[in-house]
Amino acid sequence: MSIDNLTVSYRQHPALHHISGQFARGALTAVIGPNGSGKSTLLKSIMGLLKPSGGQVHTHTARERIAYLPQLTEIDRSFPLQVRDCVLLGCWSAVGVFGGVSAAMLARADAAIHTVGLEGFEQRAVGSLSSGQFQRVLFARLLMQEAELILLDEPFNAMDSRTTATLLDLIHQWKTEGRTVIAVLHDDAQVRQHFAHTVLLARELVAWGPTPQVLTEPNLQRARALAEAWDDNADICHADEVAA
Repeated sequence: MSIDNLTVSYRQHPALHHISGQFARGALTAVIGPNGSGKSTLLKSIMGLLKPSGGQVHTHTARERIAYLPQLTEIDRSFPLQVRDCVLLGCWSAVGVFGGVSAAMLARADAAIHTVGLEGFEQRAVGSLSSGQFQRVLFARLLMQEAELILLDEPFNAMDSRTTATLLDLIHQWKTEGRTVIAVLHDDAQVRQHFAHTVLLARELVAWGPTPQVLTEPNLQRARALAEAWDDNADICHADEVAA
């Protein structure tokens, strides 16, 4: 999957500015950067939830084979839904609006719930779960999707160490299955330990490549300096401008 001169703007001011690069197929890639650096915007652009003001995203993957997990704060848990039903939503592309859930799908859902350590929670309301438990449910739903490309936006934010370890195991399992995983993260140590590739953003691209080559002190200092220099009242960005 590749990004070609991508610019995404809010109210004509850039959230991402002339980003280009290629994600390694079947690899784990972390997206990091200061707050407001465009990390979530990049994932939403890949998912097709945001329309670029310039450039293109080339996924080379069918839409139904892409899975996206937004930040927990963006998900409404007030809808009365049980854990098993929430996990079964991962079959939506196969079942459709009027399709029925087969016995095989139910068995897969229960297996996914077991994999994330929530056996016995099948009939619990999702609104009654802790943040960590709910995140496990969402990962079980991802298991049901069998996606080729998996996008995770801050999947470990406010998670306890046990939940984080469980979910990291799942991510490594996806890698061994040849799936491509792109995750927005904040923990540099976690990135160094688990993600072979990293994209460092500060609205513009600071570095993209093998994690040891990206997470260098000069690169991190440059990202911080760019963040400190942001001016949201600056002149409007035109997507056809040539990147400096």
